[in-house]
Amino acid sequence: MVTPVRVVIVGAPVACGPEVKDTWRELSAWVGDQLRSRFGEAVVVEYVDLLDPACPSLPADAALPLVLVDDQVLSSGGKLSVPVIRRAVESHLAPSVAVEERAGSAQAG
Repeated sequence: MVTPVRVVIVGAPVACGPEVKDTWRELSAWVGDQLRSRFGEAVVVEYVDLLDPACPSLPADAALPLVLVDDQVLSSGGKLSVPVIRRAVESHLAPSVAVEERAGSAQAG
């Protein structure tokens, strides 16, 4: 069995006037859906709130959202980019898994 690539997205709720929105959590769920539809069980996507005790140690210059792939910083601040995260996941997968996944995509498309 292949050890799944772990993608962690760190964010925080955003205050919009009197209302608090959990936009990063919602976007992270969407990113997770996109990655799982492509990689299945070969990827695990987690959202962690900045104030959650389970939040990993962050680099001193980190900005939200912070994206970690197998505990390595992929991006800090800006937008969540599914293509960038997808390429990082592919590079972390065992070569045979990535080749099988691309072959399956080519047959499906």
